Amino acid sequence: MENEVEHIGGTLRGRVAIVTGAGGGLGRSHALMLAGLGARVVVNDMNAAAADQVAAEIGATGGEAIGFAASVTDEPRIGEMAARAMETWGRIDILVNNAGILRDRSFAKMTVAEFRDVVDVHLMGSVICTKSVWEIMREQRHGRIVMTTSSSGLFGNFGQSNYAAAKMALVGLMQTLALEGEKYGIRVNCLAPTAATAMTHGLLTPEALDRLSPEFVSPGLLALVGDDAPTRAILCAGAGHFARSNVTLTQGVHVGTGKGTAERVVADWGRIGDRTGEIVPDYGFAQMERELASGPAAPRVKAVGG
Repeated sequence: MENEVEHIGGTLRGRVAIVTGAGGGLGRSHALMLAGLGARVVVNDMNAAAADQVAAEIGATGGEAIGFAASVTDEPRIGEMAARAMETWGRIDILVNNAGILRDRSFAKMTVAEFRDVVDVHLMGSVICTKSVWEIMREQRHGRIVMTTSSSGLFGNFGQSNYAAAKMALVGLMQTLALEGEKYGIRVNCLAPTAATAMTHGLLTPEALDRLSPEFVSPGLLALVGDDAPTRAILCAGAGHFARSNVTLTQGVHVGTGKGTAERVVADWGRIGDRTGEIVPDYGFAQMERELASGPAAPRVKAVGG
């Protein structure tokens, strides 16, 4: 990673980034990566010493950073963090919502409190942090926000119903904020990392830990936060491999309405799920537009959304 940062060292010069949960692991790697690309970084973590240590690491290599201790669920403190960034550097360009916790347990054994704790940190923590910078980014007509989703949310994972629910919720948040932020120059994307961090301790072999170093994920951030960043992208990253994930819609089948509809849905299940010609909708109303446009007496549909 160091060689790559050195090669493209000024790409984010002048930008200001906030990285949550950056006192160690993936967040630390993100913060160092962004700083290496020229960004000034607010290093957030619940552990003040850890946040300050990462900020000091950045400073020692010639970068600019400040540590800020706060839980992402603490709305007043997160507001203070955004204010501190503005007081120090006058703008906020990038927010990487990385902070998270695990409370893994099968759903049968999981308590509601364990479910709520994970949703509060991952989902509501990202909402609180994003809300703290949203108006700033709107006013400066530039912003890059990265939500940290997961393959557990996208595809499911045994024992992680709470984590998976929170992580998939962040995809929905991204989809809508990307639409609302588009005319203000705000681009919102998701990163689905596979990395060895404190949250995966004891779950992986030493060989896997070596291949899944967080520093092999962080280079993908540049594609999501640079001037030419896309919006509404889900980037899956791990072990130096990068892929895109999408929420798609099949062509489907018009089976009609009225008596016997339920049976026809069952009978046509194969065709309904046929992925040939599936699309990635531009907005949620695309499903309704397709449904209204299907059938022998299709009404005229006015485009909605955008």
